[in-house]
Amino acid sequence: MLVNSTRQLLGKVVHLRKNVFRSLFQKKPQPLTGAPPVRRLKLYSAQSGYVYEYYYEGHRDFRAGVERGTEFVFSLSADRKNWHSTSVLVSAEAVGAWESSHARQLSSTERYAIAKIALFQAFDERPDPARMHDEVRVRNADIEGIVESLGL
Repeated sequence: MLVNSTRQLLGKVVHLRKNVFRSLFQKKPQPLTGAPPVRRLKLYSAQSGYVYEYYYEGHRDFRAGVERGTEFVFSLSADRKNWHSTSVLVSAEAVGAWESSHARQLSSTERYAIAKIALFQAFDERPDPARMHDEVRVRNADIEGIVESLGL
């Protein structure tokens, strides 16, 4: 019995050491920028029937494999008790494709507007708030539709 308990203890120590080293050497995400000095609580009544409250937390560059772009981070809640962060990933490739086909650059405000409308579309399309934990990805066709609806 003493042998089994010693193995379990050693296993826990090894596991603890792995977690400590993983947290020390793992890449940390870039800090968020562009957040307003005072966060403003906003509401959105989704077509799914839920009313979401959200804050804009800021944005940062992201790189996932070969994909890169801008990550817009929002804190949101559907019940005023449970808050979580959701990311809207606007691909640089999608933005670049739109910019080259329309021969103009999108401003940072226009990119934020694209991310916000994509978040609203996710509120409308996802059946329940639990699905809002997944990130929202903006594709080429999404940008075209969103920019057209904004009249840019």
